[in-house]
Amino acid sequence: MDEKRLRERLLQESEEFRRLVEEHRLCEERLEFLRHKGALTEEEAVEERMLKKKKLALKDKMYFMMQERQKSF
Repeated sequence: MDEKRLRERLLQESEEFRRLVEEHRLCEERLEFLRHKGALTEEEAVEERMLKKKKLALKDKMYFMMQERQKSF
């Protein structure tokens, strides 16, 4: 099964996967806001770094779930 179809299937079947996707989307929205802001305060710069790390961790979890699901086919 290709990656797109697998992702769609997990979105339909897994509440955890949907939660991860939603968290990832929210992180991306906040990062976009910070990118367009221009100059960041020190707190915002820290938030930006933390959001990038969180977003990457969420992506890793999603791909792990996709790999595990792929094995079951």
